[in-house]
Amino acid sequence: MGVVNVTPDSFSDGGMWFDEAVAIEHGLDLVRQGADIVDVGGESTRPGAARVSLEEELVRVVPVIRALSSEGIAVSVDTMRAEVARAAVEAGAQLVNDVSGGLADPEMPRVVAATGVRYVVMHWRNHSHDMYARAVYADVVTEVREELSKRVDLVLAEGVTEEQIVLDPGLGFAKNAEHNWAVLAGLPQLAELGFPLLVGASRKRFLGRLLADPDGTPRPFSRSDDATLAVTALAAQAGAWCVRVHEVGPNADAVRVAAAWKRAGAGT
Repeated sequence: MGVVNVTPDSFSDGGMWFDEAVAIEHGLDLVRQGADIVDVGGESTRPGAARVSLEEELVRVVPVIRALSSEGIAVSVDTMRAEVARAAVEAGAQLVNDVSGGLADPEMPRVVAATGVRYVVMHWRNHSHDMYARAVYADVVTEVREELSKRVDLVLAEGVTEEQIVLDPGLGFAKNAEHNWAVLAGLPQLAELGFPLLVGASRKRFLGRLLADPDGTPRPFSRSDDATLAVTALAAQAGAWCVRVHEVGPNADAVRVAAAWKRAGAGT
C-alpha cells in the first residue's frame, strides 16, 4: 500500500503531494513501483495535528481518488469521516482505511456496510492531540488484541461482514516505542483473530529513535526508509496481509524476499 498524503502537514512528507496534479502523478508512480493499493488521505494524523473541516478533506481527496480509480488503480481512502468515505467510494475507492476503527464517527461502520468495500479497523484510543496520554498498558499485545476484538464485534453488529474487515494494530497511535516493538513481535498473536493484518510502520518516530545519533538526535523521517524495509520483511514473514509505506519499490522487493523465504521454509 503506497501512501499519498494530500496534506500540508503530514509527519514525513507534508506538502510534497498537496497539489492535486502532483498527488495524482505520485499515485501513478507508486503503482509503477509496485503498489497494489494507493492510500489517499486528506487529514494528517501525526501527533498534535489539528483536524481539517469536512469540506476541506473532501476537496483534497475526492478528485485524486477519482483520477486514480479511472486508471484502474485500487484506491483506499484514509479517513475517519463517514461522509468522506461515502464520497470516496462513489469516486471509485475500494477500501476505507479508518485509523479510528469507527470510534471517531459512529456512522462509519454503517456506511462501509452499505458500500460493501474492504474496511481497515485500526486500534485507536483518541485523536492526535491526546493519543500519547492514552499510551498506558499492562500488556500491550493482549490489550490491543482485546480492544480490536471488541471493535470487530461492534462493526459486525452494524452490518459490516467478516469478509470486509482488515485489522491494523495502530503503530504509533497511543503507543510509545516500546509498545510498538512489542506489537510487531506480537503480530502472530494478533493474526489469531482471524482477519488480514495491515502494518503501517513506515518512517514512524520509533524507527528514528532507534537509529538516533550518539548525541540522541533521532534520525530524520526521510532517512528511516532502510529501517522500514527491515520491518516490512519481518512483518511479511509474520503473515501481514499488507504494509503501508511511503517508498514502494524497495518495500515491494522486501515482500518478495520474505515470500521466497517462507516458500523455501515450507518446502523443507
